[in-house]
Amino acid sequence: MDPTLPLLLAGQPTTTGRALDVRDAWSGEVTARVALAGPAELERAIAACVAAAPALGATRAYERAALLRTCARRFAQGAEDLARTLVTEAGKPLRDARGEVTRLIDTFQIAAEEATRIGGEVLDLEVTPRARGYRGLTRRVPVGPCALISPFNFPLNLVAHKVAPAIAAGCPFVLKPASVTPLSALAIARTLVEAARELSFPTEGFSVLPLSARDAAPLVEDERLKLLSFTGSGAVGWDLKRRAGRKRVVLELGGNAACIVDRDWDLDDAVARIAFGAFYQAGQSCVKAQRILVHADVAEAFRARFVAAARALVAGDPREERTSIGPLIQESEALRLERWIADAVARGARVLCGGSRRGAVLDATVVENVPEDAPLSCEEAFGPVAVLATFTDFDAALAQVNRSRYGLQAGVFTNTLSHALRAWDVLEVGAVLVGEVPTWRVDSMPYGGVKESGFGREGLRWAIESMTEPRLLVLRTPERQA
Repeated sequence: MDPTLPLLLAGQPTTTGRALDVRDAWSGEVTARVALAGPAELERAIAACVAAAPALGATRAYERAALLRTCARRFAQGAEDLARTLVTEAGKPLRDARGEVTRLIDTFQIAAEEATRIGGEVLDLEVTPRARGYRGLTRRVPVGPCALISPFNFPLNLVAHKVAPAIAAGCPFVLKPASVTPLSALAIARTLVEAARELSFPTEGFSVLPLSARDAAPLVEDERLKLLSFTGSGAVGWDLKRRAGRKRVVLELGGNAACIVDRDWDLDDAVARIAFGAFYQAGQSCVKAQRILVHADVAEAFRARFVAAARALVAGDPREERTSIGPLIQESEALRLERWIADAVARGARVLCGGSRRGAVLDATVVENVPEDAPLSCEEAFGPVAVLATFTDFDAALAQVNRSRYGLQAGVFTNTLSHALRAWDVLEVGAVLVGEVPTWRVDSMPYGGVKESGFGREGLRWAIESMTEPRLLVLRTPERQA
């Protein structure tokens, strides 16, 4: 095995004498060791962030954009290696891993473009006679040091959605990646340092620290950090917000996203998209299609085609090109879903396909007649399970979607314009996607949820807005005396 991989501390590759084992998600074998940070390293990282904030904030937009573009170019050059890393540490099927690398590159490229668009506006302050002769100008300035915490399910792109806007905004940061998937974050860190060295860009304010949860409290509670951006579970996220004090907080949390299939939509298209949305990367996405509501007039035909599509998906070794569903991140997650399926069946549900488990691998599973208050329906499944239900009244289907404490995204398959607009008006979610599954996301769009699904928005422009604040300049022009 190679030596322990260094973490990034204040822009420098650093070892600590302590190591975190990283296991192959498919085989369970230790595949790498990375340096593990502790309280001393975290304190050094935060102090370096504070010290580096003025210099980083003073960098020019074109300099920050150049750094982001150079990183994107280097990611493209090492794309296959990055994809293989995802397969190893996250168990992501190779085709999905390659797709995530593409999104990583896109995210850095979009951030480079947005770095040069962080503008302000001219304000006409002469809104009353008292303000005669006054005008205002605004510009956006960095908030300062940021604490970033990323999850395991998109170890490259969700790190990118925190690091890239921080760089674009001119903010130093400390990033804590998920402990089970630190290799991707450290690969981004290495590329960032190499690109910065090429461009003579300051890196003292950049730290990527594998860190245990018990040692990470200062990321949340230290008031020197001005923003906390967290993606992960709701239970953890809302607790972090409670502890975060006066700092800004952005939370991207969980969901049990719904799709509505109206009777006028092409069923083959709906089946193909929803099969992707429900089972993509073993359903380990907060916007996976979990609850599928189908109009009764087409329910029988949809059910038959959807079950056939699910049965056709290959579950197994993520390194094989034909594999669609790899292992869940841990066997305990597959066992949890197995229990939830059994609970639903005991309450009258019927398994139409799947349900079989081999270690951490669960076959694509479709279940119908699940009570709305069963965990399989009302909680976040975060696995390859879809729940089917029928409706006859579109407004009743909207109401059923809203009977969830989550509200991240929803998909509505309808050709009826009034239904699409009604869904946009009524659904309590961050985004309504018409003709598409809630799983879909392009990295430039505002992304986030309501209710227990989150607080704030990501997507490059919106993340940059959260990492900057407006600063106003008021100019008074004295009236000339006759």
